[in-house]
Amino acid sequence: MKTMQLTNFLPSLRIYSITLLLSVILCFGGFPLLSSQADTITELAQTPVSLTADSFVAAAVAKTGPAVVRIDTETVVTRQIDPFFDDPFFRDFFGQQFRPPRQQRITGQGSGFIVDGSGIILTNAHVVNSADKVTVTLKDGRTFNGEVKGTDEVTDLAVVAINPQSNSLPVASLGDSSNLKVGDWAIAVGNPVGLDNTVTLGIISTIGRSAAKAGIPDKRLDFIQTDAAINPGNSGGPLLNSKGEVIGINTAIRADAMGIGFAIPINKAKALEKTLASGQKVPHPYIGVQMINLTPEIARENNSNPNSPIIVAEVDGILVVQVVPNSPAERARLRRGDVIVAVNGQPVKDGTDLQKIVENVGINASLRVKLYRGDRLLELTVKTEQLQGVS
Repeated sequence: MKTMQLTNFLPSLRIYSITLLLSVILCFGGFPLLSSQADTITELAQTPVSLTADSFVAAAVAKTGPAVVRIDTETVVTRQIDPFFDDPFFRDFFGQQFRPPRQQRITGQGSGFIVDGSGIILTNAHVVNSADKVTVTLKDGRTFNGEVKGTDEVTDLAVVAINPQSNSLPVASLGDSSNLKVGDWAIAVGNPVGLDNTVTLGIISTIGRSAAKAGIPDKRLDFIQTDAAINPGNSGGPLLNSKGEVIGINTAIRADAMGIGFAIPINKAKALEKTLASGQKVPHPYIGVQMINLTPEIARENNSNPNSPIIVAEVDGILVVQVVPNSPAERARLRRGDVIVAVNGQPVKDGTDLQKIVENVGINASLRVKLYRGDRLLELTVKTEQLQGVS
C-alpha cells in the first residue's frame, strides 16, 4: 500500500519541482528590471518635488498683489428735515440735541489696482460713484487722496488717480482676456468685507456670459464667470490668471447663487481706460426698445391664448415689448408687438445680437430694421443716439 502511494506521489513531485524551478528562473531573470525600477523610485523619492498646485498661487499674488489697493469712500448726503423739528416750540421743549442732522456721512469700501506708475487705478464705477472723498491705501500701508477721473455706469468701470510724488508705485501686469478658456485658473484678490489682502482661488466657469443672462440687465457687458469667492469689498479688485496677470475686474455676485461671481474682461477695461482717465464720456449708442427673444413655439402659444393682448408673427426673432418714450425707436415708429427679424441685412434671434450690432455701429448711425407687424413684413430706419442718463 505504501509503495503504491509513493509511486503515485512521484509524478506530482516532478511537476512541483519543475514549476518551482521555472519560478526561480523567471524571478531572477526579471530581477535586474525590478532593481532598476526600485532605484528609479528611490531617486524620485529623494528628489524635491515642486508642488505646483500650491506654489503658483503664491507666485501670482507676489507678482501683482502689491499693486492691489483698498479704496475707502465717503459721501455726504443731505436730507430734508421735517418742518416739525424746526418749530420753535419743539426746540424750546426738547432742546437742540434732539434736532436730527441735515447731513449724513455714508462710508463705503472696495478694491482697485494700479495700472500705471503715474498713479492710474482701475476699479468699479459703483465703488466710487458720487463719492465726496476717496482714500487709497496700498498694501505697504501708504495712503493717498484719490481723484475720480471718470466713471461709466453701463460698463461699471472707473478710473481713480493718485499723486505718488517721488515715490514709486507697484504696477499690475495686464493679461489678454481674449485667450481665456473654461477651466483656466482664476485668482481673486481684494478686500472682501473689510478683510484686507484676501486671496481666493477658483476656475473660469464660463466666458462671454451676457449681462442680461447674468441677471444684471442694466449693464452692457459679456462677463467672465468664475467660482472664485467674490464678496462685497472685492469689487474693483483684479482677477488673475496662473501667471499673475490681470484678466478681469471683479464686479458682481449673484445673491441667489452659491459660488458664482462675475468679472469685467480686462480687454474691455484697457479699451476704455484712456477715455475714462481723460474724463470723457464713453459712447453708448441705443435705439430704445425693451425686448424678449421669440420662437415660433412661443408665438403660437401666445396666439392661441384668447386673452392675449397682441397677435405676433410665428417666427424666430426679437419681440418688442416696450418702446422707450422720446427714443430713436419711437421716432422711427416702432411699436409694441413688432417682431424684429433682421438688422442691416443680418438675421437676429437674440436680444444680445441686436445690442452688439447697435454697439458696433456707434452713435448717429442708421440701421435698417426688418420686422413683422402682425402678418406684414416692414422695413424701418432707426438712427442710433447716445444712451440717455449716461455721464
